[in-house]
Amino acid sequence: MNSRILSVFPSTAAVNRHGHLLIGGCDTVELAQQFGTPLYVFDVATLREQCRAHVAAFAVRYADTCIYYAAKAWLSVKLAQFMRDEGLGLDVVSAGEMYVARAAGFPAQRVCLHGNNKSADELVTALEWGVGRIVVDNLNELDTLVDLATHKQAVAPVLLRIAPSVDPHTHRYIATGVADSKFGLPMATGMAEQAVQHALAASSVKLYGYHVHIGSQIHDLDAYRRTVGLLVTFAAQMRQRYNYTPVEISMGGGWAVRYLPDDEVPTPDDVADVLTKTLQAACREYAMPLPTLSIEPGRALVARAGVALYTVGASKDIAGIRRYIFIDGGMADNIRPALYGARYAALIANRVSTPASERVTIAGRYCESADVLITDAMLPPPQRGDILAVATCGAYAPSMWSNYNMALRPAIVVVADGQATLWRRRETYEDLLRCDVFRCDV
Repeated sequence: MNSRILSVFPSTAAVNRHGHLLIGGCDTVELAQQFGTPLYVFDVATLREQCRAHVAAFAVRYADTCIYYAAKAWLSVKLAQFMRDEGLGLDVVSAGEMYVARAAGFPAQRVCLHGNNKSADELVTALEWGVGRIVVDNLNELDTLVDLATHKQAVAPVLLRIAPSVDPHTHRYIATGVADSKFGLPMATGMAEQAVQHALAASSVKLYGYHVHIGSQIHDLDAYRRTVGLLVTFAAQMRQRYNYTPVEISMGGGWAVRYLPDDEVPTPDDVADVLTKTLQAACREYAMPLPTLSIEPGRALVARAGVALYTVGASKDIAGIRRYIFIDGGMADNIRPALYGARYAALIANRVSTPASERVTIAGRYCESADVLITDAMLPPPQRGDILAVATCGAYAPSMWSNYNMALRPAIVVVADGQATLWRRRETYEDLLRCDVFRCDV
């Protein structure tokens, strides 16, 4: 058994007497047989552990902390209800995510709406539902929101998203706090200050404070130290110029999680230490009252809890170059490797105890050369019919599923104490046609 590989699987991962991978007390081979593959399995215990670890880490360091789950990582009605019951808020970015949150009975005041191009309809929905915060991303949006709130005779609760020009040293596709980003109001150009002036002058918005989110899968906590320092300095300047003191500062999310056994990543305690100590020190320096601190972890809460199961099919040996192993999923259910080179660890779920002796490349079944899930995976020699289990698939895989090649999007089951519960059924071929406008008697 490779305990190093198991370390990136859910915390309940174990091996039974048949050499099968167990998650949440359930045999993953039996789950694959019962529900089919590709199949996404989520472990309740790991979800709960991650949520509570973040809550505890901040509670002992900075009591006035609000934690919002970043729903873009993965969202369903059941997951929204789970996060609600754990006492978390919900960070949403679209009318669709708001619709799911409402269907889940999520309290509107614990919802924060993001997005760089919110439509007027989305903003109206947020105002009518009464979301707790609307994060304004640009000056044009602020103008639109002021007009809409005035027309609705409402007061929009606003945070301004600031772009602090901090490079978090992650993949450029997921770096969002640099100056040249589609997100946020740059401090360096004066745009952020313009937004403060405008928001304070408008009676139809209430400015609660500032928001930043510098990127995703960030290993370097110094980037957060720099960001907090810059943001509090900006807040102090705005206080001096406009007599405005923020009551809330949101630091977003984005800290890294382990995808491979050797990955070194910050713990929730590490993150809480850096954010709270830096914020407290900066506020002391400028004699500013301590604001409410908000954070928005997404990947950090759900990534490790998710495991993707696939069935091994054909293989292809290229002498002296590579052996390809083909699975029945790939980029339609996990586009992250093709999109920005994400890396994963995997096991043969029905032969976990067999030594890994062969280097292979795991490729999907879709019509793209980029449809490679794992390059150079060390596994027992894979055979047709094996069940491949890929770790840390809980974030940004289900939320980016597609029907490329008319693939059926997978089922999701949640496991706990040896019981498996279906949270999302597998699509059917009839589902592929449900939006087409035509008559079909086939």
